[in-house]
Amino acid sequence: MRTYRISGVAGSLRKESLNRMALRIASRVAPSELQLSVFSGLGALPLFNPDFEGSPSAAVTEFKQTLDHADALIIASPEYAHGISGVLKNALDWLVSHEGFVNKPVAVFNTAPRSHHAIDALNEVLKTMSANVVKPACCTVPMLGSTLEENQMSSSEVIGLPLREALEALAEALRELRDRKSSG
Repeated sequence: MRTYRISGVAGSLRKESLNRMALRIASRVAPSELQLSVFSGLGALPLFNPDFEGSPSAAVTEFKQTLDHADALIIASPEYAHGISGVLKNALDWLVSHEGFVNKPVAVFNTAPRSHHAIDALNEVLKTMSANVVKPACCTVPMLGSTLEENQMSSSEVIGLPLREALEALAEALRELRDRKSSG
């Protein structure tokens, strides 16, 4: 069985954000063929400036290389004032002209069901950037306001199970993509 490398990005800089927690839970419940690692350097990315695209900082280079080595990306996004967090939008701006992002399989996780504005905006940005948003691998889980501990969330039918199902859908999409490439 082939192993797929998945890079996770939490759109919040908070160390204990629900989005980062969702990615940790996802790494626990993921099918064995998915190897999920969380990129934690979004806060080190400088503000996007097209003048520096030709000579990016070490943080930008590391971010792009992380994505280049990943078979897929999972974005766990908070909603700030009905929009995408500034740190996440800045990171995506650094990828606008990056060839390694075009057609990259992407799943989007939402940890607060009532917060759909940022997810809607994020999907629009990803579509504009030519990402391959794998809809069956996107999910919303009710972590906001949950009284469960992180370990309990992993085994919960309302949090752990939907994350597992989303990851299984992502694995299936990656297998199909691999099969299309090998037969084409």
